[in-house]
Amino acid sequence: MSTTQTATLQPVPYLAFDGKCAEAMHYYEQVFGGKIKFMMSGAQAPIKDPMMEAFGDRIMNCQFEMPGGMLLMGGDCPPGMPFPGIHGVSIALQYNTADEGEAIFDKLADGGSVTMPYAPTFWADKFGMVTDKYGVHWMINGNLHHFE
Repeated sequence: MSTTQTATLQPVPYLAFDGKCAEAMHYYEQVFGGKIKFMMSGAQAPIKDPMMEAFGDRIMNCQFEMPGGMLLMGGDCPPGMPFPGIHGVSIALQYNTADEGEAIFDKLADGGSVTMPYAPTFWADKFGMVTDKYGVHWMINGNLHHFE
């Protein structure tokens, strides 16, 4: 690509887990639909070295494609590395209708914790915040209003 062209960039959330990446990504398949496109553990790595062997059944990299094409990636922390949990970021999702958003919100809340109930707001028909059972923070908008 020449320097006069600009790339179209799309942020890709990369979630860290402490040995639960495979479980979480299979859970997201059930919650959102979509498909795991790639998942590799340390034991499956094409090269063998002490770091890969230490990972064992921990996931080094996973790529999950959500409906609509958004990519969500993740992996497990290396064994022995302190894991403070996921903090300082939320994943915001916009649904066309409040009902679509509510269905996802309810699935994420099952086993998780609701930070802000899914309810009417001035910027969307409904909005809520939830931390799922894997510690991922979600912000769900149902029929986001556009202000100009």
